[in-house]
Amino acid sequence: MNKTLKIAVVTAAMATLAVAAAADVTLPRNQTLYIGGLQWGPPNSFNPVGSVPAWPNETQTQMMYETLFAYNMVSGKMEPQLALSLAAPDNKTFVVKMRSNARWQDGQRLTSKDVVYTFELAKRQNLTYSSFWDYVSSVTANDAKTVTIKLNPAKLNPGLVKQNLTGTMILPEHLWTGFEKANKSILEFQNTTPIGSGPYKLQSANDQRIVLVRDDGYWGKSVWGAPAPKYIVHPILKSNDAANLAFQQGDIDLSQTFMPEIWKTWQDKKLPIGTYFKAAPYYLPGTIPYLSINVARKGLNNPLVRKALAYSINYPLIAQTAMSQYSVPANASLALPTGGEAKFFDKKAVAAEGWSYNPEKAVSILENQLKAKKGGDGIYVLPDGTRLGPWTVQCPFGWTDWNQSLDIVASGAKAIGIDISTKFPDAPVWSSSMQSGDYDMVMNSAPGVSPAGLWQRYHDLLDDRGTSAVGTPSFWTYNRYHNPKVYDLIDKVAALPEAKQAPLYAQLDKIFRADIPDIPLMYRPFEFYEFNQSVWTGFASSDSKTLAPQFSGAGIRSIFKLKLAK
Repeated sequence: MNKTLKIAVVTAAMATLAVAAAADVTLPRNQTLYIGGLQWGPPNSFNPVGSVPAWPNETQTQMMYETLFAYNMVSGKMEPQLALSLAAPDNKTFVVKMRSNARWQDGQRLTSKDVVYTFELAKRQNLTYSSFWDYVSSVTANDAKTVTIKLNPAKLNPGLVKQNLTGTMILPEHLWTGFEKANKSILEFQNTTPIGSGPYKLQSANDQRIVLVRDDGYWGKSVWGAPAPKYIVHPILKSNDAANLAFQQGDIDLSQTFMPEIWKTWQDKKLPIGTYFKAAPYYLPGTIPYLSINVARKGLNNPLVRKALAYSINYPLIAQTAMSQYSVPANASLALPTGGEAKFFDKKAVAAEGWSYNPEKAVSILENQLKAKKGGDGIYVLPDGTRLGPWTVQCPFGWTDWNQSLDIVASGAKAIGIDISTKFPDAPVWSSSMQSGDYDMVMNSAPGVSPAGLWQRYHDLLDDRGTSAVGTPSFWTYNRYHNPKVYDLIDKVAALPEAKQAPLYAQLDKIFRADIPDIPLMYRPFEFYEFNQSVWTGFASSDSKTLAPQFSGAGIRSIFKLKLAK
């Protein structure tokens, strides 16, 4: 699409928002919460299942549309939202009990028929959650407030089904049946006057900001009370720098932008700014950016070479500089050490079997275990004549924290005699190279926290079933790491309830540490959650114990806890 046509399309889409002109009305500051960092361009669709939905419908933010359950990344639990409870009478069945008082914003009752319609829609059309039907045989409305979900016995994975229960926005059947008939592809439906079930309605939207207004008839008032802000506004700013400046000036209350050395805003500037933790790492980790190693490359196909590389990486320096202290040094595990995944992180096993920054240990592995000899250029050569490099490690240009991390990887490797250099192509080139398996090493981000996030992480990094041959695109296990020992473990852990999964994840972690097909480099927040308390207080932090520092899922809870600053 050329630039002129693209502008025309966006302009036309904005013209359909009849409420847009009202967006310039001045709102009372003591009734308005300003949010930043989630919308960077003009909104042209509020379709929560559309191809490019605008904030707040681009994630599982529970403001206009709601999910059955809301995932809490602090506890790792699914909190009831539209649903009241989830029962599993057997290992192939879920029974969802709905809240009896749930209503749509137009006053219509929200029932189990809406739930069935929402999931059946993904059977008829190719939507982001259509894969739900790979793991489910049927979704049935027993009565107005009861939904029975039959899992697919041939592909049993209750975790992924639960993920859909926390990640799928429920749609009003009485409206969307008409929308579906009127639109050949529901993905392209703009939904410019959205009717959801959440605590806020769309009041106005234009290329400057999106304004939500509290629904004082919200059904959830009897459960959580009324949210404090009458209005929630998302200004549409041009850059991180502009958003960070507005945040520091108190014009944005809650932000999701990367701000280097944020602690200086309260230590040096004495601003009323906070993050989840008051000290490093400041944020609750939600995902693991990692180094994927091409295990078929000569030299890199030796686990001991990969182990030496793992010991050469200065993880504390990555955490300190590339991650601006927003991470603790990465560990030799695919489980996050804090939050809902902490129960799967085995500290003793990580210490006994894992690695850490230790150049002397790396050299010992090369010389004493591999019997490698250092050449005149300072690079080790294996007994069979294989030189350890030159190899490249890559990630997209401009991803500054990742770029800096890989500079540290390359310099650490060269310091111990492995020849690695960095390569920072444009993102499409990096993505194509990674998916085709045509690389030495790439940096990528593993699946983040969710009801099935841990399972997906082990699956996507260790399970090569279903991947294509090198040279053709695959979308997981990019390095085509092959170990049939993981198959049974991954299938079994998927079918188990969470309380019984730890021993199997421990076995998978043990295999991961032995073979080292990938190396975790840092922990990254699922979302940067930063608050300025000039106007509002009560944001999620470690002091609040159970409030989740997230914009999606259970993050809506803190909106109900906000109070005006004194």
